[in-house]
Amino acid sequence: MTSPGLRIAFFGSSLVSAYWNGAATYYRGIVRALAARGHEVTFFEPDAYERQQHRDIPDPPWAKVVVYPPDEVERCLDAAASAEVIVKASGVGVNDAFLERAVLQLQDPRRQVIFWDVDAPATLERLAQHPDDPFRLLVPRYDLILTYGGGDPVVKAYLGFGARRCVPIYNALDPDTHHPVPPDPRFEADLAFLGNRLPDREARVEAFFLEPARCTPGLRFLLGGNGWHDKPVAPNVVKLGHVPTADHNAFNCTPRAVLNISRESMARFGFSPATRVFEACGAGACLVSDAWEGMELFLEPGREVLIAHDGEEVADLVRSLTKDEAQRIARAGRKRILAEHTYQHRVGEVERALGFVPRMRARR
Repeated sequence: MTSPGLRIAFFGSSLVSAYWNGAATYYRGIVRALAARGHEVTFFEPDAYERQQHRDIPDPPWAKVVVYPPDEVERCLDAAASAEVIVKASGVGVNDAFLERAVLQLQDPRRQVIFWDVDAPATLERLAQHPDDPFRLLVPRYDLILTYGGGDPVVKAYLGFGARRCVPIYNALDPDTHHPVPPDPRFEADLAFLGNRLPDREARVEAFFLEPARCTPGLRFLLGGNGWHDKPVAPNVVKLGHVPTADHNAFNCTPRAVLNISRESMARFGFSPATRVFEACGAGACLVSDAWEGMELFLEPGREVLIAHDGEEVADLVRSLTKDEAQRIARAGRKRILAEHTYQHRVGEVERALGFVPRMRARR
């Protein structure tokens, strides 16, 4: 029988709503896997951006969720003081600068305070461009920086800003939530892409998805995600708007192929697979991805994933991809992800970064 785990207080954007919250799947996978290993997580999330009105899961049994009015954040900090690990995630959306300072006031020899960056390229670019950013002086004070990706470039950048340690904890798959399901006629297409419209991504979506659609008028394309309603598209592109988490498996396994497009900053840093890479493969999708350094750490190009360097290559791949080839790639990709890239794998890395070693209880 293993010893009790850690008490962890987590300040993040939202665990229960994926609405304008691309980190939701990542948080759920990590927190659920932490709970499965005996850790107790309290997730503090602000009532903001209409996320509570667009919840897609109830409060889960594997975490305590505390939804707080933004002006009551200090009450939550008081409650978090009983934890052994306190996590401030990037991109909470409200009170970020305050929380970055305030959590450090809870630091003591018995309590680790961690900054968990779910968008390291954006954070690092902000620090590089703004020498007076207050967070620069806070980075060296955290016990540990965890990042959602970025590899050696991100680690070196954070160490350059004085971080004590920086460890990437990549996206992964939760096989219990993302898995093959029967195809859904709503999502039948030759190529599908799911992602919110963001300034750092829009130009790449235009190049890798919308332009290939214009070049292949005989094929059907699906565009899911918030913000695309007023974007001009070709007639063969169907806009779906927000796709609830409950529909993600069908969205991923129904089309002939699913496209991953990295945001520009993540593509530049590399080693930053988006959540959709693992969700899509876990659901049995044939994945087509834009090219970025480090992909081979997760999937083997040509066998487990198809790689495109520009929109022309996307169009060529979709034109030539047969159903049999798509299914073969989908099977190989899913097998690799299940073998090496689940959230159980990732949480083992988190425990090692925290210095937590499960011990055996003495038996009577």
